[in-house]
Amino acid sequence: MSSPTLDQLGFRLHEEDSVLIARQDIEPGTYSGLEITNAVPRGHKVATADIAEGAEVRKYGQIIGFASRDIAAGEHVHTHNVAYQEFQREHAFGADVTTTDYVPEDQRATFQGFVRPDGRVGTRNYLAVLTSVNCSATAAKMIARRVEASGILDDYPNVDGICPLTHTLGCGHSGRGNEGFEVLRRALQGYAGHPNIAGLLVLGLGCEVNQVRALTEDLKLPDDMPVHAMTIQEFGGTKKTVAEGVRRIEEMLPIANSHQRQTVGADKLVLAMECGGSDAYSGITANPALGAAADLLIRHGGTAVFGETTEIYGAEHLLTRRAVSREVGEKLVDRIDWWEKHVQVDGSSINNNPSPGNKAGGLTTILEKSLGAAAKGGTTNLVDVLQYAEPITDRGLMFMDTPGYDPVNATGLIAGGAQLLCFTTGRGSAFGCKPAPSIKLATNTPLYERMTDDMDINCGVIADGEMTVAQMGEQIFQHILRVASGEETKSEELGYGEEEFVPWHLSTVL
Repeated sequence: MSSPTLDQLGFRLHEEDSVLIARQDIEPGTYSGLEITNAVPRGHKVATADIAEGAEVRKYGQIIGFASRDIAAGEHVHTHNVAYQEFQREHAFGADVTTTDYVPEDQRATFQGFVRPDGRVGTRNYLAVLTSVNCSATAAKMIARRVEASGILDDYPNVDGICPLTHTLGCGHSGRGNEGFEVLRRALQGYAGHPNIAGLLVLGLGCEVNQVRALTEDLKLPDDMPVHAMTIQEFGGTKKTVAEGVRRIEEMLPIANSHQRQTVGADKLVLAMECGGSDAYSGITANPALGAAADLLIRHGGTAVFGETTEIYGAEHLLTRRAVSREVGEKLVDRIDWWEKHVQVDGSSINNNPSPGNKAGGLTTILEKSLGAAAKGGTTNLVDVLQYAEPITDRGLMFMDTPGYDPVNATGLIAGGAQLLCFTTGRGSAFGCKPAPSIKLATNTPLYERMTDDMDINCGVIADGEMTVAQMGEQIFQHILRVASGEETKSEELGYGEEEFVPWHLSTVL
């Protein structure tokens, strides 16, 4: 039996690449004239030619690092012989801007959404208990659990549940004018006015910095949306507060239940995109396929937003080339510059990424990880760059400045107005993000088969040769429309989503 060829063993993604990505574990031996000198794990890289010490190592046709010593053709390429170092990148603002091929309005996709009186459209229909401070978190959960345990929700089939949105912040820091406080406020206000929420109970302790009254006064909500504000100290303690909170939630249930799904255009969708627990296949299968789905949504008039600024570092020049204006491109560069200064405060650096799990999956440097992560952005023009949790008011492709940590990133995107999220993973992230459904995309077939109860879609079939990126992008797009119309995701079936509301903590704790 003949030995497999190099093409059968691995991917070469671009003609300028100096590495091949293993489709499977490769044992030492000679394949198509290339002698593999040591074992190369699935998803890892092997040199296709000699690479001199200090020379560029390329994947995707881009620099992913520099050889830290001479690397021989056929050698495993990873952290032991490749290092990160800074290099000059040409931002070329707007150089690759194109004209979007929009689908005619009468041919655009639709979904079944909850249309709010002010025109916002939800993919889910929750009542929420939003806390101003950590001190009211336990009482908020008590209210939600007591309503659910009572069985009353059976009488309101259009209500998806009671969503307690609790967090660890709200006091022990400066108030207005403080950057961290303003970031927290934006996140809370974004969730309060989220289109997936039909009614709101804001719950505080009473003496916190983030006062309930001030928070609710700043909310820009429709006049007919039910909003209640309470504090535990005002109502005389936990038991009385919980009892009153349950009463007020029950009072809002008929109003929330009156909202029913109706046919709306895909132009009303804002899709959040995230990758976590990445591996070498993330940038080959799931991320580019999600980018293809985002392109489709945008062609149908919708919006897609992604973030994780620290995880597009080194690939930002590919996005600035697609910026619709120099101003938009410079906003992205400014956020990169901010992060370079920000991480120095605790003696860290952006290139401390990838994580141990990422490296085990074959990712060697932040540059390699970023190039794969940026593939989520598809191919359309970059319309705007937003601050964390800033409202999304335009259509098209957006980038939001967020940390790479999954729950903090997702919280910012959803606070901006995204009604659902697609989450790609190569290692197997467990995640949900109420009130928005989370669709999990596995980058490889072994992961999908091992964690099938958590994964919604297997993008590994791209690597298996069973489907193209474009075909998988179409499948993801259709799945997005079904989930937006009410189909449950695996994360929703498992009950994920309440612990993953994690606003970015920027304030100094006093």
